[in-house]
Amino acid sequence: MELACWIVPLAAAVISSIVWRAFKRGPAGWWLNLLLYGGSLFGVVDHVWHGELFLIGEAPLMDLLLGATITATIFCGWGIVLGIAKVRPELGRRMGYYLGIVSVEQKR
Repeated sequence: MELACWIVPLAAAVISSIVWRAFKRGPAGWWLNLLLYGGSLFGVVDHVWHGELFLIGEAPLMDLLLGATITATIFCGWGIVLGIAKVRPELGRRMGYYLGIVSVEQKR
């Protein structure tokens, strides 16, 4: 794993943040941003730990593919969470209340 694998989720996080700020469509975009920034932060910490943060590997396309796979996995996880919240709205409201997304009045 080299440089590109954490750059892809970071780029997706920045693009998602710009789109979310422009449209403010609700907490779902905010959660996606957190997941993407968390995925890229994990990659940065892993590379710092192994002392290879700014190295470029021999196979940059494979590094990009790994980054795309990490980003796709984050999007899939986000989609699953949104799907569960649509199927079971009480779970989505409860989670939003505990995390400060939904106010007490909206919970009732």
